Amino acid sequence: MLRKAFTGVARVISGVTLLVTLPACATLRPRPAVPTPPPAVAPPVFRIPGEPIALSPREKALGYFLKGQVAIDRGDYETALAAFEQAVASDPEAEFLRLRLAKLYVRQGKLAEALAHCEKILAKEPQNTEAQLLFAGLLYATGRENEAAQVYEALIEREPQNQEPYLYLGTLYAKQRDFPKAIAVLHRLVRFHPRSVLGYYYLGQIHAAANQLDQAEAYYQKALALNPQSEPVLLDLALVYEMQKKPERAVEMYQKALALNPQSIKARKQLGGFYLGQKKLDEALRQFRELEKIEPDPQDTRLKISLIYKEKGDLARAVTELNLVLAAQPENDRARYVLGTVYAEAKEDAKALAEMSRIPASSDYFADARLYMSYIYQRQGNLNQAIAEAERALQVKADDLDTLAFLASLHREQGNHQKAIEILQRMITLAPENDQYYFTLGAIYDEIKNKDQCIFYMQKAIELNPQNAAALNYLGYTWAEQGVRLDEAEQLIRRALEVEPNDGFYIDSLGWVYYQRGDYAKAVHYLERAVELVGDDPTIIEHLGDAYDKVGRRIDAIQAYQEALKYAKEADQIERIRNKLEALSSQQKAVGRDI
Repeated sequence: MLRKAFTGVARVISGVTLLVTLPACATLRPRPAVPTPPPAVAPPVFRIPGEPIALSPREKALGYFLKGQVAIDRGDYETALAAFEQAVASDPEAEFLRLRLAKLYVRQGKLAEALAHCEKILAKEPQNTEAQLLFAGLLYATGRENEAAQVYEALIEREPQNQEPYLYLGTLYAKQRDFPKAIAVLHRLVRFHPRSVLGYYYLGQIHAAANQLDQAEAYYQKALALNPQSEPVLLDLALVYEMQKKPERAVEMYQKALALNPQSIKARKQLGGFYLGQKKLDEALRQFRELEKIEPDPQDTRLKISLIYKEKGDLARAVTELNLVLAAQPENDRARYVLGTVYAEAKEDAKALAEMSRIPASSDYFADARLYMSYIYQRQGNLNQAIAEAERALQVKADDLDTLAFLASLHREQGNHQKAIEILQRMITLAPENDQYYFTLGAIYDEIKNKDQCIFYMQKAIELNPQNAAALNYLGYTWAEQGVRLDEAEQLIRRALEVEPNDGFYIDSLGWVYYQRGDYAKAVHYLERAVELVGDDPTIIEHLGDAYDKVGRRIDAIQAYQEALKYAKEADQIERIRNKLEALSSQQKAVGRDI
């Protein structure tokens, strides 16, 4: 997956995607950094000393303008906004002040106010390019995309030499996933500006987003031919090579970017992430160690380093890195959660539980932490506490299907089948098309000897997914065990084997169908194959012993029963096998054979 399909495309102001921010790989039509101030005011008239000075509207506007500009320079945008509001109120005809005010409204997330001021400017100056670009960006940000596109098209028609509307319009269409339109717009740009690095760069991005990787590569290469030192192009091209499964070329691009700028945080991050994806942990670690030196706040990188050590199995160093993160950021719940998982892997359950329990209910990691604690308690055999923690997780992640499934498994393990059934019924209500939930519910009903409900839910699972091999086999074996509907049972089991032809349990089921029909020779054939595949399942070995007995191979049957006893754990199965052994031994003694 391309990790960033539109690098440098959208500026986010107060959470609203608004205007395109262009990467530093080409220069657009220059604009003054600060708008031209109002015309000089006339010399002040003579006043009597001490008399109050009466300022003209333009003088007042100029004062507010200067106050607002100073506030902007200090980063005090609240004061700047108030000053420019007063400036516009003092001189409503000064459109450059209104435009500055509109931009400040955008920064504050007040898009409706910004739109209103843009409309007023354009009513008087319909060809004000800067106001039109801002207006189109606001239309797009407020969901009026077709209107925004019309403004951009009009700008392109009037100013074909201006690259910005092409880029904005192409981006707009790309965000709508209308890639052909986006590409067509950018082709118009590069025809008019054949040396537009940005045009080729955005064509590369859009083709990459459309998963047209060869075309994306070609356009990125054109951009690089015009500007070989463009870091954004190199990094995006590296991502394309990753998607094309060309790791050597991807590394080459990353190394070129780092040769141009060894302090590039983005390049180090991408290359480190690439090496992680390649499972080249040492190389990834080297990149993140370098990144740690240049980042203003390296805690996130240190967290990644800890994950690499965890992956390498160096749990002690992972713990060290995570504790360094927490020393600098005690409220970093992600680091605390990862530290808990590392302690759990190291079998230091008390420390793991202590770290997880410190994550507050307000944290995004609370539910995951409680679920992990539930897993630890389950591993310890403390099912009551495991259930309590899973229920705490559900209080935050209500109706989360994975959490519900785990909670159902805990109740099932505890022997509370009724509670497990209730949870699975709830899961089916939430996801009625999930065949696996029906299968699991059917299996639980089988465990409590409710064969009718077992069969009903297995049939439902097969109805939803005719390729559910487990359900096909389960239903077939259930009928085989009952000695009923054997032809249907065989068909179901053979369908399961079409999906998973070498599953020993399914082959056992087929052998048991032949056994129930009285075709014991075929039963032996399939059951021997099942034992060969599975080996340690007492039920399959017992089935083979039964089939051997039926074909008169009593010594083989005795050996099979003895082997089954080694693996049997349930009391009723152990007693049943021992009774069969005793019966066979008695028969052997009766004919005078030494067993």
